Amino acid sequence: MVSELQNVAVDCADAYGLARFWSAATGHPLHPEDRPGDVETQVMLPTGPLLYFQQVPEPKTGKNRLHLCLRPRTTRDAEVERLLGLGATFVSDHREPDGTGWAVLADPEGNEFCVLRSASERAVSPS
Repeated sequence: MVSELQNVAVDCADAYGLARFWSAATGHPLHPEDRPGDVETQVMLPTGPLLYFQQVPEPKTGKNRLHLCLRPRTTRDAEVERLLGLGATFVSDHREPDGTGWAVLADPEGNEFCVLRSASERAVSPS
């Protein structure tokens, strides 16, 4: 017997607001019944687990022990700029001069995530 992964849960101060950021970041909709002020919301990814946001009273206090990694359909650097425009903040730069590496951003509540190179960028330089 095994278990199936249902969702990735994110504790947050504003479940609906943070879900809206991740909906824009991933290009996938919120659950159709989610509304502003809801204490639980979901981003409906087309495959795999859902992104589930739950409002909690305590603030984030340290580095994430689990984080999301995004592989953009455009270039990594263009996606970093798009996400910064949505409200993300830049945390650290792990991009190398040869084009490899990744960037670490944080969502509007400070949860870190990585932006990787796109599949087309990896095809040109696989390492």
